[in-house]
Amino acid sequence: MLDAYLASEAFADMAEATRKTDRGRIERHLKPLLGKKHAHLVGEEDVRRAFAAIRDGKTKADVKTGKRGRARVRGGRGAAREAIIRLSIIYNWASRTKFLPKGTENPCRDIELGSVGTREAILESADEYAAMFKAIERLETERRIPQSAADAIRLIALTGCRRGEAAKLRWRHIDGDRILLPPEEHKAGKRTRKPKVISLPTTGQAIIARQPEGEADDYVFKPTRGDGGPLELTHVWEKIRKEAKLPAKICLHSLRHSTGSHMAMAGAEAAQIMAALGHHQLSTVQRYIHFAKGARSALAETAAAVAIAGMAAASKPKAKVVRLKGGKR
Repeated sequence: MLDAYLASEAFADMAEATRKTDRGRIERHLKPLLGKKHAHLVGEEDVRRAFAAIRDGKTKADVKTGKRGRARVRGGRGAAREAIIRLSIIYNWASRTKFLPKGTENPCRDIELGSVGTREAILESADEYAAMFKAIERLETERRIPQSAADAIRLIALTGCRRGEAAKLRWRHIDGDRILLPPEEHKAGKRTRKPKVISLPTTGQAIIARQPEGEADDYVFKPTRGDGGPLELTHVWEKIRKEAKLPAKICLHSLRHSTGSHMAMAGAEAAQIMAALGHHQLSTVQRYIHFAKGARSALAETAAAVAIAGMAAASKPKAKVVRLKGGKR
């Protein structure tokens, strides 16, 4: 069943990054634990044991892939949760396509996986943004990070584009004051069949303009690796984060969440955020809107604090004046 799913049209229609992640979950977690069982005979208890094994790190491995590559497979509750969610999706697919015998139930249906927090780590203040940009400039000036990588991360912070969209940005994608990604070259494109438009603020346009020009298919941000592949930004970001003294929970993808959250706090509607960030699910955008509501509520409380204190003082009952003999009060 797992192999049939990997060879299916449903799997092929997913974005490249999603396919890569899901293939890893299937090959590294699900196949070792459940791959020798008949799919229609797998029960809830089998799935619970698989969840526990992944959670407890029993599928953890460091696997060599090719001459230089390595796949570091980590366990943990998050990995277990995502693997079983994918298994449930595969069972639903197998049921729809009649791969399994009629009447086969999804053994993942009643498994308690625990909730996943929707509060994303973001840069909440102008001070945090300032610390980040100062760190980028300092590291770039001291040549501890490449100029192209520094500018790619600046673009992510300004536009909320995905890491891969910045690293793999090509000159043919630049269309005046915007980036235009064809459907086959962005995450949601295979489902929406529509291009993704990323508007470039003036500062973003200046970042693009200062890159050495190349042919239409050349990367805008010049790769530093010898194999000609796109920029590797994760390690560069970790240097920046440490230099800026930002919390460890702030990852490169947090810059995207920050953009969405600040758009929501500025009053942008869900449809506007979806269009700007290229989301195709309303549930994803609701995270930003819920955060914005909470942030605005907290700001309102802070703004009203002095007035509330004055109101409380005014509503206190005045002390009753009692005159004693001799005129004393």
